Amino acid sequence: MHGGTRWTEPVLLFATAAVIFTADQATKALVATGIGLNERISIVGDLVQLWNVRNSGAAFSLFQGGTLLFLAVTVLAFGMIVYFHRTFRGRNPWLQVLLGVILGGTAGNLVDRVRYGYVTDFISVGVGNVRWPTFNVADSSIVVGIGLLVAYLFLTDRRRQEVGI
Repeated sequence: MHGGTRWTEPVLLFATAAVIFTADQATKALVATGIGLNERISIVGDLVQLWNVRNSGAAFSLFQGGTLLFLAVTVLAFGMIVYFHRTFRGRNPWLQVLLGVILGGTAGNLVDRVRYGYVTDFISVGVGNVRWPTFNVADSSIVVGIGLLVAYLFLTDRRRQEVGI
């Protein structure tokens, strides 16, 4: 590993996390101050709405009221991020960006859970009463980050198998 990697990878990770965290907190604050609780505003007809709801559950409003469980899972998630950060050292720098996306989202929801006991969810997608569970920037970051990380690992592992490594 060359000297530049030693500093650039943590910078990528934490800079990405800071951007995601800031976007998450800013959008939640805008929604909380600009839209009444349980109020909906149509963005793209009925398909996409801003809907200010409080979520004491996990991502996408699952498992309501499990704050202590979510705090434990968050600590585990932070541990996994540290593990992957170290494991991926010297590999593709985009892996550090993906870890930063996951870290920023995890931190955004953690701060809300500790501060308020809930997170503000506000993105609602669906038609009529058939809707995806309402979510926020942090939820999206966690899910997309993990999905892309798994896809990367699956594809690179498959390539190694094909070339006999």
